[in-house]
Amino acid sequence: MAKHYRPGRSLLIFTIGMIGLLVWSFLPGESNTPKLGLDLRGGTQVILSPSVADGETLTQDQLNQTVSIIRQRVDGFGVAESEVTIQGTGNGAKIIVTIPGETSRTVVDQLKTTAQLNFRPVLAIDFGSPQPSASPTPSASDSASPGATPSASASASAKPEPSPTPSVSVAPVLLVPPIQSPDGSGDFADRFAALNCAESEILNGSTDDPAQYLISCEKDASVKYALAPADLVGTDIESATAGLPQNGGGGWQVDLQMTTEGAKKFADSTTKLSALESPNDQFAIVLDGVVISAPSVNEAILGGSAVISGSFTADEARALAQVLKYGALPVGLEVDEVQQISPTLGNDQLQAGLIAGGFGLLLVIIYLLLYYRALGVIAVVSLVAAALMTYLVFVILGRGIGFTLTLSGVAGAIVAIGITADSFIIYFERIRDEIREGKRLRVAIDQGWTRARRTILAADFVSLLSAGILYYLSVGSVRGFAFTLGLITFVDIAVAFMFTRSLVTKLGNSKWMNAGSAWTGVSPTRLGVKASTSEVN
Repeated sequence: MAKHYRPGRSLLIFTIGMIGLLVWSFLPGESNTPKLGLDLRGGTQVILSPSVADGETLTQDQLNQTVSIIRQRVDGFGVAESEVTIQGTGNGAKIIVTIPGETSRTVVDQLKTTAQLNFRPVLAIDFGSPQPSASPTPSASDSASPGATPSASASASAKPEPSPTPSVSVAPVLLVPPIQSPDGSGDFADRFAALNCAESEILNGSTDDPAQYLISCEKDASVKYALAPADLVGTDIESATAGLPQNGGGGWQVDLQMTTEGAKKFADSTTKLSALESPNDQFAIVLDGVVISAPSVNEAILGGSAVISGSFTADEARALAQVLKYGALPVGLEVDEVQQISPTLGNDQLQAGLIAGGFGLLLVIIYLLLYYRALGVIAVVSLVAAALMTYLVFVILGRGIGFTLTLSGVAGAIVAIGITADSFIIYFERIRDEIREGKRLRVAIDQGWTRARRTILAADFVSLLSAGILYYLSVGSVRGFAFTLGLITFVDIAVAFMFTRSLVTKLGNSKWMNAGSAWTGVSPTRLGVKASTSEVN
């Protein structure tokens, strides 16, 4: 015997789910409206200029690769409906990035970051500003850089035995004997001694040639470093993710996983460094020529993974993970201009579109009520429930992954809501077909659903397949259309299976519906059936 359907239980589950979405959407201190895209609320436009060395020519392939990486970085914040375009050609080209809404400085900085990551052995460290009392030297498993910047640690089962760092006075302190120039001259050492991090342009970022020696500073300008050529480069990083430490302590961190070749290089480097004295047992993590942190190594690290950790904020950690994940830009970028732009759709056009959409929806509601009577009321209530669920999901996704609603997204929603209305009609027509065959109303409702659900699922599967293909093969506003279409198709399944079916079943158990009134929408007389609904086929 088939399991008896319990409409009350389904309605209860659906109601609890809707209440959960409502609470989540209206949390105190959070926005309770969907994020709107460029064409509905305007946004931020960033104009970037590629920088190349004198005598070099910027190729179209370099521009296209730069645009592709920037688009991946921006899309990494969510379905943001961003636009990335090239204006001009060659060395005079401009890259224009348009992002919906107010854009934080972190995002702008991420767009121009070339993301050249290098792991370099430390030759010398110079504290050129007053420092607090000495702290233990950082280790491979739990480290802190000499300054107040975020530190890095590497995943390993090391058992550190920290050794004290010499006390630091107000005067510059060089932690190793004066270094010699790589080519035997005194130029490298002289430049290292003369560098003033606070007045240098180094902290603005620069091209970092991993094959050359480097003089650099920590990003707070408190410490300067003399660094050897890189043992490990950014292409040796397979993945980068931002998160909180598993032990629950400390701030945000960036977890790095090396490639197979990178893991071997990292093991060789840490093996060599662990045998040296401080500070030559340290490696500096250098991003675009600036030292992020410089942990020391007590023993070889063979796991192929590392952690950049410390006092990162959530946004800083995510931004760093994004640029490391999507790779280095082939050229440097300078920010020419950052400006707010007005909506590309005027208020008049937007208002006219809303009026037209509302008028079309009103015609659909009138048709449902006139043709399906009581069943039409259920269809209208179901559409309202689907619209409310869609709105709440838009709010939650906008807050969680940065989803923004644009005109193309609205078009996807309208198409999907049309599919939802089709689901109701398929079900209602199946019920009417069963009644035409002489079935009682309650039997017709159950058997009509059994036949209708396969058609509903088939139609929804086609919509999901189309949305998935569009999403993965397209960019920009088309992805927004596809994402919204797929999202609301899932809403259609939830509403049709848990809400609409339950209401129809509940109503079908009432005496009024079984009496066969013309206002029920399933009157046997109106459907051309001579036999009474009390007869069983």
